[in-house]
Amino acid sequence: MSLYEFLGTIEVGLVFGLVALGAFLSFRVLQFPDLTVEGSFPLGAAVAAVLILKGVPPGAATLAAGASGFAAGYLTATLNVRFGILNILAGILVAIGLYSINLRVMGGPNAPLLGQRTIFSGLNGFGVPSFWLTPLLAGAIVVTVKFALDLFLSTGVGLAMRAAGANPAMSAANGVDVGRMKLLGLGMANALTALSGALFAQLFGAADAYMGIGVVIVGLASVIVGNSLLPARTLVLATFACLVGALLYRFAVALALNADFLGLQASDVQLVTAALVALTLIAQRSPGRMGRLFKAGAR
Repeated sequence: MSLYEFLGTIEVGLVFGLVALGAFLSFRVLQFPDLTVEGSFPLGAAVAAVLILKGVPPGAATLAAGASGFAAGYLTATLNVRFGILNILAGILVAIGLYSINLRVMGGPNAPLLGQRTIFSGLNGFGVPSFWLTPLLAGAIVVTVKFALDLFLSTGVGLAMRAAGANPAMSAANGVDVGRMKLLGLGMANALTALSGALFAQLFGAADAYMGIGVVIVGLASVIVGNSLLPARTLVLATFACLVGALLYRFAVALALNADFLGLQASDVQLVTAALVALTLIAQRSPGRMGRLFKAGAR
């Protein structure tokens, strides 16, 4: 792996760290299996790309993308809380609907940003190659969001949200509006995912309607891998583990695709992701068995 590929992998891993934080919020905090991210990720990319093409400053376009993701998550929670639709089905319905909305927003299957000013364009005037500074800016954004999420989850509303996910019945008995917590939490989770999509589109110079395929697995893989390797008893360490998991996941995929003896191609990225998640889950459930297998393979 070259230096350029190494730094590029870090960039992508950091950007997808926001997806991991969103997955942590929905799957771990709220205990809500949310599939809306398959649509909210490209939605964020589409909104940011179209606004940038219309002359909106990249920072404002990125924030608008996050707001659009919040609306998508809020809609999913509304279908579940207000209308009693099964959580998984509600996410699928919104994700399917967002596919058509994304096509409408972009006026086609994609929106190129080549030659447009993005949030990363301002890094070209420091006399240092942008491939060094881009990971630093991406890291600064992700770390800022991570600490903001930590602070929120430590407030009264955040504690109520965590309680609503851990024990809905007990929380409701103590006066917590569980439905409202779901509305807020899923909105925030998808806002993080849409923000990731907006950064990803600006990083690679285009938004595409199909770029959300497999995003939910990426988020889950990051959370599972990170919390498996770095078991955390505190919230700050748990969110940090998610970011570490996102980076490790991207490096694992990059190494697998660059291993010539495996014969994998770029189109096999989803297969590699599924295999990584499956192996991590198997190792979690039967650590003794996995240890014996590794020892046997070492002989």
